[in-house]
Amino acid sequence: MSDKTKFKSFRDFPVWKESLEISNRIFKLTKILPQVEDYGLTSQMRRSANSISANIAEAFGREHLKEKHNFYRYSRGSAFELQGHLLYGNKVRYFSKEIVDEYDNEIEMIIISLI
Repeated sequence: MSDKTKFKSFRDFPVWKESLEISNRIFKLTKILPQVEDYGLTSQMRRSANSISANIAEAFGREHLKEKHNFYRYSRGSAFELQGHLLYGNKVRYFSKEIVDEYDNEIEMIIISLI
């Protein structure tokens, strides 16, 4: 992904905008989780969701191509982690299959954009 040839700021990346929106929606979604999950699933989901856009932004600031690629990979890893948390949330019946499928499709689009 060659970011500086196309964009002046990470804020201009469509994938960064999408990942920031997912993070915002995950924040709202996790408000329904029981209080007992505050330091468990709620925290893990919010951190992994936020990490996607944070690592994209950090990649933009890196000068060396290898470093950039590493941060894009970290971002993808966080996206996969978030998918795993959503599946667990469905397994323990916090989230419906429909909700998980909706988020999963959106996260897949982010993952594909980061290849």
